[in-house]
Amino acid sequence: MKSGAVLAGVLGACADSGKVNDSGPRTLGDIPSPYGQRSTYEKSVRYTNLSVTPEAGASRTPLQDSYGILTPSSLHFERHHSGIPTIDPSQHHLLIHGMVDRPLVFSMEEIFRLPSVSRIHFIECSGNSGREWTTPEPTVQRTHGMLGCSEWTGVSLSLLLSEVGVQSEAKWIIAEGADGCKLHRSIPMEKAMDNIIIAYAQNGEAIRPEQGYPVRLVVPGWEGNTHVKWLRRIKAVDQPYMGREETSKYTDLMPDGKARQFTFVMEAKSVITFPSGRDKLPGPGFYEITGLAWSGRGLIKSVEISIDGGQSWQEAQFQEPRHPVALTRFRLPWRWEGQEVTLRSRCIDETGYVQPSREALIEARGLNTRYHYNGITAWRVSSDGSVQNAYA
Repeated sequence: MKSGAVLAGVLGACADSGKVNDSGPRTLGDIPSPYGQRSTYEKSVRYTNLSVTPEAGASRTPLQDSYGILTPSSLHFERHHSGIPTIDPSQHHLLIHGMVDRPLVFSMEEIFRLPSVSRIHFIECSGNSGREWTTPEPTVQRTHGMLGCSEWTGVSLSLLLSEVGVQSEAKWIIAEGADGCKLHRSIPMEKAMDNIIIAYAQNGEAIRPEQGYPVRLVVPGWEGNTHVKWLRRIKAVDQPYMGREETSKYTDLMPDGKARQFTFVMEAKSVITFPSGRDKLPGPGFYEITGLAWSGRGLIKSVEISIDGGQSWQEAQFQEPRHPVALTRFRLPWRWEGQEVTLRSRCIDETGYVQPSREALIEARGLNTRYHYNGITAWRVSSDGSVQNAYA
C-alpha cells in the first residue's frame, strides 16, 4: 500500500472538527526534577505472576505497549530464583580463578576503568512462551513477555580472561551470581572468548537491581538463564558442572524419553504485537500491523505476515537499522473490512532458519517440555473487532 493511499485512508476516517478554538496554555507547569518520571497518563506495567515463594518469580514485559526495539529498563522482564539482593558496589568484587595462570579479583572501580563496549542485544528466558506448548495464554505480554532488548555497556569477558591467562585444558567457565541461591551456569570457553559482555549499564544508566546491579553477564543470543546476574565469580574448568539449572531445569525432555541439554541458542521467533490478544479494533478501516522478530543466531533477514490464516504471506517492512541478535521491528499496512481473520507472522534469520508452525514444533519435540518454544503465534480477529489467541 503506497503512503498516499495510507494517509488518505486514515485521514478520510477523521471527522471534521469544524471551527477550532484554542486559546493555548495559561498556567505554569512543573519544575525540573532530579530524576525523570513518565506521565501520569501512562499506565503500562510489567505483568507479575507470583508463586507461593515469590522470591522465585518473574514479571513480563508489556510488549503490546512497546515502540521501536528498545525495552525501557523499568519495563524489562524479570526472572529471579531467590529474590533481588541489595549490593553495595563499593564492596562488590568479581573473582576470576580456576584453571588460569594468574587468578585476579576486580573491584567495580577497576572494572569501570577498563576499555568498554556497548551493543544492543535481546535477552529472552528459555521459558518464554512456555505455556504455548499446552495451555496458550491470552495476551502477547503473557505469551512472549519474558523478553527485552537493551543497549548493554560493559567490558568484554574475553579481555579479562586474556588478562588472567586461561590454561589450554580449560574448556568451560562457571559463572556464579551473588543472589541467595548463588545461581550458576556452565558456559563453553569458546563462547566466553567470543562476544560475552560483563555489563554494568543498561540503556545509558547503571543496571537496575532486578537486572543484576552492579554487574551481570550478557551472553548474546543464548537463553536468559546463562546471563548470570549479580556476577561475583567466574571459574575456568575442564568440563561443565552439571548444576541444577542445566540438569533438572532448563533441559528439554523429548518424546523418546531423552533430554536435550545445553540448548543454549534462542532460535528465530516473531510475534505480532498489534493487533494482539484482548485488543479491540473500533471498526473496519486502516490499521498498521506491527510486531517484533529476533534470532539468537544473528540478523533477521525477512518477516512475512499472513492475514488469511497462513494460506498466503506478504513481506513486512523493517524498521532500520537492524542489529544482529537484537529485536527487529516489522510493520505492514492493513485495511480491515470487518470480517473474521487470523493474523500470523513468521521470520527467517540470516542462517536461513525459518520459524516453524506450532504444529511442526510439537510434532518434532512433543509436549514434555516447557522451554524453547518458538512456534508461529496466531491472533484471531472476530467480526466485532475483538482479538484472541487462536490456539487458546
